[in-house]
Amino acid sequence: MKYMLTELNHISKYYEQPGTEACTFVLDDITLSIGENESLAITGPSGSGKSTLLNILGTLDKPSSGKVIINGLAIESLTNDQLAELRNRYIGFVFQMHHLLPQLSLIENVLLPVLPQKEKSIQKAAKQRARHLLERVGLIDHLHKQPVQLSAGECQRAAVVRALINQPRLLLADEPTGSLDAGNAEQLGQLLTELKKEEKFSLVLVTHSQELAQKMDKIYRLSSGKLNQI
Repeated sequence: MKYMLTELNHISKYYEQPGTEACTFVLDDITLSIGENESLAITGPSGSGKSTLLNILGTLDKPSSGKVIINGLAIESLTNDQLAELRNRYIGFVFQMHHLLPQLSLIENVLLPVLPQKEKSIQKAAKQRARHLLERVGLIDHLHKQPVQLSAGECQRAAVVRALINQPRLLLADEPTGSLDAGNAEQLGQLLTELKKEEKFSLVLVTHSQELAQKMDKIYRLSSGKLNQI
């Protein structure tokens, strides 16, 4: 049987309406399993809760009901510190905007997730990995440039490298090509699928792009709180 890396069991997310007993459901009884090295696209209309679902998968948000299980652990049993360590070591995030810090060089931005690690051997290995990945995505000649000196596509590729620096087993991407032109969007989408195979991580991405969604193993649509495979 294929090992399931991450599981959502009957997840709901709702908000109580002030002064009433009514609730507004964003996510309604969602069950989803993500296997090792599997890729999923989540599509759906704006405001349907796609980012909320991704944040719950990434332990940045908690469901109103249901269970999130990662590597056999129900995350509600973990402390905030344990959740933070889990995110840093196990999950990588790529957002629509690259969120690179403008005062840092490209290589410094990429190495930010490694800062909590104090061992010199870990720091040294991370620097070697950063150079390898930056060369892989065509940015090795820009190590010491600041984000303002790079194009939007280059910044987003750097954000992907930053997300992968700690060798996560799960990469979550929220509209990763949404701020890019068609050419850069196609390049980034192809890069993500290639890196997934090379680095052997699972990939879940939220996208409005049908072209990008078609590159994934499975496609789901989220609408009216319900998640259905297409």
